[in-house]
Amino acid sequence: MSGLVNPVVLRITLRATLGRKRALIFLIVPLVLILITVALKAVASSPVWPAEFLGVFGFSVVLPLTALIIGTSVVGAEIDDGSIIHLLATPVNRTSVVISKFIAAAGLTVIFGAVPLYLAAAIARGPAGKLALGLLVGALVAAVAYNALFVLLSLLTTRAIAVGLLYLLVWEGLLGNLIGGVRVLSIGQYAVSVANSIAKSPDLNAHLTLATAIIMAILVSIAALALASRRLSMFALKGEAV
Repeated sequence: MSGLVNPVVLRITLRATLGRKRALIFLIVPLVLILITVALKAVASSPVWPAEFLGVFGFSVVLPLTALIIGTSVVGAEIDDGSIIHLLATPVNRTSVVISKFIAAAGLTVIFGAVPLYLAAAIARGPAGKLALGLLVGALVAAVAYNALFVLLSLLTTRAIAVGLLYLLVWEGLLGNLIGGVRVLSIGQYAVSVANSIAKSPDLNAHLTLATAIIMAILVSIAALALASRRLSMFALKGEAV
């Protein structure tokens, strides 16, 4: 694994991503979720935030949007400002670059997406509750798979955020709710299904078995990272694909 991860690239990516103004955006939705949960917990006499809301809001809004912003920025921002030229001019292995940036993106998504979702569920239902633990594990799966996909998109197009939003709204949101077969290729459904295997809540609206969700999440992540590595290896020093 040490040969696939470049500590320097990882460190620079983390510093650059957190140093941009957009890093403040990472905090908005999770902070609102936690603050509302705390407020409702203080005044409500019954459990707040049903599993359905936490699952839908977490896996349809918090996780995918956080991953989209972070995953597309760890490479896309360098392509936009031209700083990718300096990286491509070094003898660093392209696969190592992709894996390092992916790890940075996934880690930040866990911090700004998965952890706040767990905290909201923990406040509502208890930190050791099945719902909180299920959402946390499902969020970890989503953080990995979403970032693999969005890192790839940032290398395929300069409009990665727009394409990513179309994927989330049309493929996962619209088609995923209308066509059963689409769910097999839905990262959000992988996360929900994994969460439901622990939470055992029909309100989460999971449609895949645990085995299918895990296998597909792994395959999608590996395929996306492999394609991203190949794409980066095709880039010329001017920062454009040859």
